[in-house]
Amino acid sequence: MPGVGKHPKEKMPALWCNGSIAVLLLAAMIDFVVGDPWDWLHPVQVMGWSIQHYQAWVFQSISSAWGQRLAGVGLGLGLPLLSGAIAAALVMLAGQIHLALAIAIAAVILASCLAARSLRRAAAEVLTPLRQGDLITARARLGLYVGRDTEQLSEAEILRAVMETISENATDGVMAPLFYGLLGLMISPAAGAGLAIAYKALSTLDSMIGYQSPPYQDLGWFSARCEDIVTWLPCRLTVVTIALLSRRPRRVWDLCCRDAPADPSPNAGWSECAYAAALGVQLGGVNCYRGEVKHKPLLAEPLQSITMPVIEQGLQLTRWAMGSWLLGAIVISWIVAYIP
Repeated sequence: MPGVGKHPKEKMPALWCNGSIAVLLLAAMIDFVVGDPWDWLHPVQVMGWSIQHYQAWVFQSISSAWGQRLAGVGLGLGLPLLSGAIAAALVMLAGQIHLALAIAIAAVILASCLAARSLRRAAAEVLTPLRQGDLITARARLGLYVGRDTEQLSEAEILRAVMETISENATDGVMAPLFYGLLGLMISPAAGAGLAIAYKALSTLDSMIGYQSPPYQDLGWFSARCEDIVTWLPCRLTVVTIALLSRRPRRVWDLCCRDAPADPSPNAGWSECAYAAALGVQLGGVNCYRGEVKHKPLLAEPLQSITMPVIEQGLQLTRWAMGSWLLGAIVISWIVAYIP
């Protein structure tokens, strides 16, 4: 009969047969242990320099709204495609030398797209002086990571800002790039590195120019819209994962369906609400941006106050969510490879 006597390797998916599992595990270990050291050149820095130079040229050379919108389309397509192509090419070139070198380079690239350790470090930099009663330093450090005005924030407001930051960025900083990395790794290490870095480029564009206010409303509209679209699925999968990890999936999902749609972002509100519901806290409320007061929708129910241990639990949820996706990818790949 056809297929009798065939070795399982003959039908192994890419995650097993081309070193992608090694890429996955090595990338997760690099992010957990090393993270993104400040004094190392990072792909996001290169992307940031490119965006700054491009936007400076656009603002100096193109005055019409439609011209800037077209320039935004070129940037929104060009930077992710070019970044992904360069990353994939590096891995493929390394593969011509040795598979181990390709695995190592792909793992470093994928790790650079994951911000789990960076989120933990950012939270610690704010919480450490806050724990010591140094509100001035805590406010100053928080101002490095959030867009809101921090000079007058109380301790409770600082804690809420940290909780909102780690819950929002858990999706676009950790789970979404991991999702696209996993998707690409089903094909090859080069595809995994390329898709992950392409998503990171789009996310960087959104964070730098994806605003609806001047002067970015025309240049950044395309990048912001694309980022919303490509983040939609990994965001919902993250919400489901957090809901399951909370052991109260129905409650978390119901609260997200009730409150998250009120947020102006199609993804940020869902991510924040999932964490808030899982931890029994409430996010959202009054924020001040450059002196302008804005009211963000309230997310979930305030069953307890936001405290430092609660923030640690939120960071732990992200670690467990990331680990569950890694384990799930390995298990699914094993099942496909070995079960007829």
